[in-house]
Amino acid sequence: MKAVYKTDGAELAIDILSTPQVREFMDAHAVALDSSFEKVDMSDAMRRRLQRSNFVFSGMKSYHEVNEALSLLYDDNGVIKPFEQFLNDARNIDEIYNRNWLRSEYNFVASSAQMASKWERFMADGDRYNLQYRTQKDDKVRPEHAALDGVTLPPSDSFWEEFYPPNGWNCRCTVVQVRKSKYTETPHDEAMRLGDDALQRDTKGIFRFNPGLEQKSVPDYNPYTIRRCRDCDIAKGKLKLARAFVPDNEVCAACKYIRSCLEFRRDPGFVDYRKSIVEDATRLEAGHPNLATGNFYQTKKSFKRGIAHAMNIEEAEMFSKINLHISDLVYVRESPLGEVKDMTNPKAIANIKKKKERGVTGYNVYELQLGSDTWIVKTEVYKERTEAIYHIMKKE
Repeated sequence: MKAVYKTDGAELAIDILSTPQVREFMDAHAVALDSSFEKVDMSDAMRRRLQRSNFVFSGMKSYHEVNEALSLLYDDNGVIKPFEQFLNDARNIDEIYNRNWLRSEYNFVASSAQMASKWERFMADGDRYNLQYRTQKDDKVRPEHAALDGVTLPPSDSFWEEFYPPNGWNCRCTVVQVRKSKYTETPHDEAMRLGDDALQRDTKGIFRFNPGLEQKSVPDYNPYTIRRCRDCDIAKGKLKLARAFVPDNEVCAACKYIRSCLEFRRDPGFVDYRKSIVEDATRLEAGHPNLATGNFYQTKKSFKRGIAHAMNIEEAEMFSKINLHISDLVYVRESPLGEVKDMTNPKAIANIKKKKERGVTGYNVYELQLGSDTWIVKTEVYKERTEAIYHIMKKE
């Protein structure tokens, strides 16, 4: 929330999404969603695409959460609130987004991944078997979903494009393969009518998607996007971000930025470039009185962990020459472990535990002025009272 508090004005600038705090929050949320299907068996290609979907979803959620927090910056007289008052007011937003809603989102992504994994197996058999819709057959099943129980159709039937589970938040429905000779096939029109009835509360049509067919954990049109996202060429992978695309609203601008981060980070050329920088890295140990610990200690392993956060060539290049500017770093503040993570999430707790096991006690944040550019440099602090570069990004 400190990044939000320092924003000029009460309207969201897309640049705030590139601040270390917001970017780390986006990553932490995406990692939490990724953890929901760590043990689900699926192809590597499907896993990568579901993780990509999680990152975009997490980025758009962060955009809206920050935007909502910005509305709390000023009091009724138009005066900016003291930070502690702003933080207290913003806690309710955090509670809603990262406790109440995150649980449902986590369950939805977990279910989507399970069903996407099943869809891969179904497709391997083609129409050899029919698919049958099944509920959990208990008192928690929604009546409208219960009506779908037993619907039986070939995998190629268009019914599964719209009504393949999950069909709502916390939906526990599933689909199984059945022998064609054992179960009577449901008439297509009847099945579609039952599907429409089951999703009658979904007035926006958000849940009419198949995670296995679309290879996404969350549909393009969801609570954090707009209706036109459903048919967006960029979301469908039909248009490269490099082509001329000028967003005409802030939601599209935020989406473009988030997708560009993901697209570049996973580009094979960029990945190879980062690897080449790591290969040239050397162990460095030196005293620096301007550092909070007074001691800089970088190994190839810690350097590799750090450069993995680089989102573009400019940031990767800064990693390659940061050792020349350690004495120029200006201390800003301390950042405790778990500052931007939801510490009620088991994955986040396990992540912090691993950091502590390798001796990490927290982070220090510095600024580095190079010409007209200001860089934010975050170091990982160890119990031996040393620190190493962990994250670098340009300050907007």
